[in-house]
Amino acid sequence: MAVRAVVIEADGGSRGNPGPAGYGAVVRDPATGEVLAERAESIGTATNNVAEYRGLIAGLEAAAELGAAEVDARMDSKLVVEQMCGRWQIKHPGLRPLAARAAALVDRFESVRFSWIPRDRNRHADALANAAMDTAAGRPSRSAAGSASGEPPREVAGADSPGRAQAREVAARAATRSTGTDPATAKASWEPRPSFTATRLILVRHGETEWTVQHRYAGRADVPLSESGQAQARATATRVAALAPSVAAVLSSPLSRCTATAEAIATALGGLPVRPQDDWIECDFGDWDGHTFAEVRDRWPGELDAWLASTRVAPPGGESFTEVGQRVDRAMVALREAYPGETVVVVSHVSPIKLALRDALAAGDALLHRLYLDAAGISVLDMWPDGGVAVRSVNDTAHLPVR
Repeated sequence: MAVRAVVIEADGGSRGNPGPAGYGAVVRDPATGEVLAERAESIGTATNNVAEYRGLIAGLEAAAELGAAEVDARMDSKLVVEQMCGRWQIKHPGLRPLAARAAALVDRFESVRFSWIPRDRNRHADALANAAMDTAAGRPSRSAAGSASGEPPREVAGADSPGRAQAREVAARAATRSTGTDPATAKASWEPRPSFTATRLILVRHGETEWTVQHRYAGRADVPLSESGQAQARATATRVAALAPSVAAVLSSPLSRCTATAEAIATALGGLPVRPQDDWIECDFGDWDGHTFAEVRDRWPGELDAWLASTRVAPPGGESFTEVGQRVDRAMVALREAYPGETVVVVSHVSPIKLALRDALAAGDALLHRLYLDAAGISVLDMWPDGGVAVRSVNDTAHLPVR
């Protein structure tokens, strides 16, 4: 039978940080303290923070399975609570996809609240997490402190202020790459990393079109390169070949303004094939496509204000930057896994490239409206297997004529 409201208590940890890791989550009736569900799992080698997020996700999933509408989520992890409430930034790429999963689950409920509780008020979830860590370490499992049939009801800590809206904001910035070793606890360092172990990504905005000059929204409309844009593509090809004489692949948005730019680059690199990738296509601007910025301001003033205020808002009939960011993140993960230690050229559009740079710089959404990317501009970033990122250049236009 579905329950209206539940309390989630979640925890996670590792032996070594990173080390053998596991999580535990308990779902309770807020009135009686009765245990409605338990979740626990060993997750191999991970950090404390990763395990804590996994515990929260498991608890939210269990609450959703019970049909709950209202959730009070309690954890003794200050970091997870503060990040899910939007008060702390998620600076480490390894935690962003987990925060995104949690925030997506939050949206399935009518209301969700997050609060911190002391560890001694989180004993049940802590015991489940420790048992899971024992399993991950290959040790005999400790007995969990209570079960759905054996633990007496107890008082549950009171709720914190609602965190649903803040969690959504986390989701707008969260989903990003995260396979391999988690970088969340890596020590900060000024020491340069060896570039030969990184996947080097050369991000190229397509050459100019007539709509570029006219300042029109160009989303999914297949606007070709202008004569000037074709010249820019050739100049960019020469520049890319100088930057990276050895390239493993040339990828492109499927729209012709990108594929034409990519073809010029591929030719300069010795005739590599151009591989269209749907995840690198421009944001769908819906009803705004083909209109100038001024026309959109005149015809859709309220919608434009809402769009400028939040990455979760889509243009009428279009796609939000949050949605674009999710597919760009997916594409970045795929590149890092497919081309370790190699260089890849990606020809794309303003929005996908800005979102890739935003996440690489661990920046906020304001960057999307403050960063200018010229047609045929080049940006370069390195991605390491452990999630480390180094942005080497942004919007390099030295190869283009000065206007």
